[in-house]
Amino acid sequence: MDMEEQDFPALYNSADCESLKAQSHYFGALRLYLFLLILAALVSFAFPENAYAVIGSASLFLITLGILVWLKVQKPEDIWYNGRAVSESVKTRTWRWVMKAEPYDKDVPEEQAQKEFLNDLKAILDQNRSLSHVLKWTPDLGEAISQKMIAIRANPWQQRLDTYIKDRVDNQLHWYSKKSQLNKRLAKRWFVVSIFLHSSAILFLLYRIKEPSSALPIEVIATAASAVLTWVQAKKHNELNSSYALAAHEIVLIKGESVSVKEEAHLSEFVINSESAFSREHTQWAARKTV
Repeated sequence: MDMEEQDFPALYNSADCESLKAQSHYFGALRLYLFLLILAALVSFAFPENAYAVIGSASLFLITLGILVWLKVQKPEDIWYNGRAVSESVKTRTWRWVMKAEPYDKDVPEEQAQKEFLNDLKAILDQNRSLSHVLKWTPDLGEAISQKMIAIRANPWQQRLDTYIKDRVDNQLHWYSKKSQLNKRLAKRWFVVSIFLHSSAILFLLYRIKEPSSALPIEVIATAASAVLTWVQAKKHNELNSSYALAAHEIVLIKGESVSVKEEAHLSEFVINSESAFSREHTQWAARKTV
């Protein structure tokens, strides 16, 4: 019995959706801002004495100013970070509930376990009121407690352990490993681009010493190099590669500890320890926005 994304509480699905949307808006706006800066510099270089080109270049800079104002006012990065923190907090609580881990263990009556779980979801929502203007609910987002969650919770502990290993531990391991490799490749790619731009600027400057009257796009290349640096700093490829790789290794160790689960009580302890390790990542997300 697989636990899929749509089987998590509606709060998780809503926060996750809005976080991904805000992330897309943030990087889309930043990408457009940097592209227009380079384009404005290119237009200014290519047509230095053309009045229309000057007006066009000024218009492009005006648009980039508008993008900066939009980013400052709308703060999509805050929605992105907070939405991610909420969705991961809900996911952690959900897995503890379906696995009957403390405080939702088998010694607690089902009605009380459901009530405590719902109260925990309310607490998460109350702590993140800043998301109230973007969080939505539609029938396709599901309920607070899905039928799949109830069905998995009702399984014997051995089946719940198998579900947890496959749908939680292995899922996290695959995600972190994949993201680590992706960020490693992108970090190398942007490093090569940055080296190329800086080398080009140096060569053009040296050539200008020989031919002072030559028209070379040094300012355009410098703007492009700055744009690449800004993009790399925003994406944090090297930082994410390291943190995701470390998380993947930690999850491998977590998976190895599953062999010690011999009874219901051991499962509860294993889930609590695993979720504590997983929660470090979304705690870092919440902290990263203050950096």
